[in-house]
Amino acid sequence: MNILAVLEMTSRYFLEIKYDGSTYHGWQVQPNSITVQERINIALSTILSENINVVGAGRTDTGVHATQMYAHFDSSQWFDLTKIVFRLNSFLENEISIVNIYKVIKNAHAMFHAISRTYSYKIHYHKNPFLINKSWMIHSKLDIDKMNEAASVLLDYSDFTSFSKLHTQTRTNNCSVSFAHWKETPDSLVFKIKADRFLRNMVRAIVGTLVDIGSHKISIEDFINIINSKDRNRAGLSVPAHGLYLTEITYPKALFNE
Repeated sequence: MNILAVLEMTSRYFLEIKYDGSTYHGWQVQPNSITVQERINIALSTILSENINVVGAGRTDTGVHATQMYAHFDSSQWFDLTKIVFRLNSFLENEISIVNIYKVIKNAHAMFHAISRTYSYKIHYHKNPFLINKSWMIHSKLDIDKMNEAASVLLDYSDFTSFSKLHTQTRTNNCSVSFAHWKETPDSLVFKIKADRFLRNMVRAIVGTLVDIGSHKISIEDFINIINSKDRNRAGLSVPAHGLYLTEITYPKALFNE
């Protein structure tokens, strides 16, 4: 059978995934490390008896969690979607869950067709054994009003070089942020940010800089100057990875009209 015939028989699928990233070296396959992508590749390849390499909607770093991640893969086999979800979850570790699987149009791409991505960052104030590796503990209360005033500034800018990991190979550091806001409870803070794309380490650097504002180490004017400087060295520290969650990815509905 020639390659064109094989391609014609192949179908594309989206996996909806959630995972606790505490024990993984991030999403992306890398040598000598256990990653979420690697574990899903092994599970699918074993169950379908063919070589499967999933393509994720992005990458998350070591220790980062996802309550919604998507990845696509191709297969020439027919299988029951409900049964394959059950079999995958039976095969995978408890820290990784397949929420659903969708048959999509042939050119659907988990990364390139994503319209938006949303992250949350969690902070708590008092020692809690149930939040170890799930939220960042700090000891002093923060000025949430100032932090939200600064967060709203992000919507006025597109170049986020100041919050990007240095020496990456991205074509552009421009992102369109459509939402950025802190929500407070008596013992915790959650920062939610939504954009069309994110740079490496961007959310953790933004949170670190906003915490500097909440601690009254820098002002709103300083924050604006940091963005305009396009200098990562002027922004705040990158906060710990374990407080970060990828929470939502949106796609055009037309991708799922298969």
